[in-house]
This record gives sequence, structure tokens and C-alpha cells, in this order.
Amino acid sequence: MSTPVGVPGNLGPRGQARGIGFGILLFIITLGFYGWYWAFKTQDEMKQHTGEGLGGVLGLVIWILINPVSAFVIPSAIGGMYKKAGKQPPMTGWTGLWLFPGAVLLIPAIVWFVKVQGALNHYWQELASTPTAPAHEPSPPDIPVSQPSPTVPSEKPTAPDTDTPEEQVH
Repeated sequence: MSTPVGVPGNLGPRGQARGIGFGILLFIITLGFYGWYWAFKTQDEMKQHTGEGLGGVLGLVIWILINPVSAFVIPSAIGGMYKKAGKQPPMTGWTGLWLFPGAVLLIPAIVWFVKVQGALNHYWQELASTPTAPAHEPSPPDIPVSQPSPTVPSEKPTAPDTDTPEEQVH
């Protein structure tokens, strides 16, 4: 049986699922500059979640300077995240071959983005839907409760026995 996403090793906050079609549209409208934001956020979220990976700033620098490397690094990090959670990884670093010989070819670039963002969305959504066991809170220490000491009931003076009218008739 596999371990649910979000257990051992995945200690940080979960990332945000993003619309695939909306991402593609933003890539096109912004002439690729949305890619800078996307690369930063994606790699930053994965690093915060697992504690491993490049992180946002270094990931962005690599995305800008040597973009083809990011095509392999991001899918590899996603696959590692799945493995760490005990799941079958949907991709490896070889997914980057979709962008070979670069993002010049539009269709392979779209396929790469759909695969990568789709795997991320699935991971984040599964993590959100996995019920987490409540943290075991230690019970408070046993504190003796002071109980009132037993007291002897005070004797109230009783009135002399008076006979009831029925008893007087005798």
C-alpha cells in the first residue's frame, strides 16, 4: 500500500494548483515573461514543500540563462516529490526532451507544460484532499484535584419528642 501524499518528508506547505490553459495563454500574451514568474513560483513551492531542489531564485536564474536545463530539472524535481511521498512519479527528468531543441517549436512546448503543470496540479490537489491525522497532543499532566475532607455532620439539637394526637389518645 502506498503512503499518502504529504506524509514523511513532505513537511512544508503545499503549492498552488494553476490553470493549464490560463498558463499557456499568459505565456503567449506576455511573450514568455510569465514563464519567469511560473519558473520562480513552481520551484520555490517545491523547495518549501520538500526542503530539496533549486528553489525560486536559483531556478529563475537557470530558467533565464540556460533555459534548456530547466526543461529537465523541473520535471525531475516533480518526480522526486512524488517518490518522496511514496507515489509512482508521473515523470522524470527525461520529460525535458519535449523541449528539445528548445521552446522554439510551439506544440512540444505546450505538451511539456501540460505534462508538468498537470502533474503538479494533481500532486497539490491530492495533498489537499488527503486527510491528515491530527497531531497527537499530549494529555495534560495528572493534577490531583483537592477534594473536601470528609466532615462529621453536625448534630442539630432535636426537639423533644412530642406525641402526635393519635398517640395521646391511648
